[in-house]
Amino acid sequence: MNGYIADILANADKIGIALAETGYMLAFSLAAAIVLGMPLGVVIYLTRPGGVRELRPVWFVANTYVTVVRSFPFLLFVVFLIPVTRLVFGTTFGTPAATFPLCFVGVALYARLVEQILLEVSPGVLRAAHAMGASTPQLVGRFLLVEARSGLVYALTSASISLISYSTVLGIVGGGGLGDFALRYGYQEYDYPLMYTTIVLVIVCVLLIQTAGEKASALLDKR
Repeated sequence: MNGYIADILANADKIGIALAETGYMLAFSLAAAIVLGMPLGVVIYLTRPGGVRELRPVWFVANTYVTVVRSFPFLLFVVFLIPVTRLVFGTTFGTPAATFPLCFVGVALYARLVEQILLEVSPGVLRAAHAMGASTPQLVGRFLLVEARSGLVYALTSASISLISYSTVLGIVGGGGLGDFALRYGYQEYDYPLMYTTIVLVIVCVLLIQTAGEKASALLDKR
């Protein structure tokens, strides 16, 4: 037991760095999901066939992007984006470069979730908006997003957990993070207690995010 504690303490700095790298990847990919994924999901919802503002060419492009990115095996997607990553960052290694493909996935994941949440909004809300003569921005900002805010927060929580899972494989491009640390310093060096400790740390992070998301969603739910 003393040896185990000593091992953890000896690697505490490395664990802290790995945790910070995972936080970096999650923060930027979530920011991309909110800033780009939410509007994209709204566009898909509005322009879909039979939608409020049906526009099939726009829907086709947006929906195709989301479908393709979500169905692409993530590791292959990272490799596929290597030329673009190198063009943007000048390198394919390091946490910022590794976060780049994760942002694309975050946008696609959250866009689809946003679309699904908006599809669950009561038709009565749309009828009320039309009766008041609401423009498209007013329909989105004052009716749809307000009505769906609880679900959108919960969806963002689910997206966050998925992105943590995706981030664990980014060690292949030098992205670091907890997953890379568990493999490099735990599994590959046969230090299984250290590996399991890192896995538990990932699980704790997921549970904290899930709990916070559920509470925030419940507070916003006015039903």
